Amino acid sequence: MVTSRRLAFMALLEKFRATPVLVPLGSRSPGAEGGFLTADMNGIRFILAFSDQQALARYAQAQGMFHSEWSYQTVLGARLLDVAVPAAGVPCGVALDCADGAEGLVLPPVKGIVPDEAAIDLYTEG
Repeated sequence: MVTSRRLAFMALLEKFRATPVLVPLGSRSPGAEGGFLTADMNGIRFILAFSDQQALARYAQAQGMFHSEWSYQTVLGARLLDVAVPAAGVPCGVALDCADGAEGLVLPPVKGIVPDEAAIDLYTEG
């Protein structure tokens, strides 16, 4: 059971890495001016990414900002994980389609998902 879940997650991760996603600009996290839209949770910053314009619109609606203009960049998932996450300077992951509940995908800053130098579990082992 665990092995099949791990394989399913790894398949999702590889699909995310190979897929261009929409990343809104203009961070709304305290202390994180400009750049990509992020949200902080339990000391970890998450870059918010969306699979398409409809997913971004659902997020905007959930935030009560449906009628606001949203600037975004299209970024390859691998580039978010390999470049943007380490550049954040704080523990950082990626949240894909965060307004979609269980249909969304959370990619925490752990080994196997982000580069080792940005992984928080690197420091908690042994």
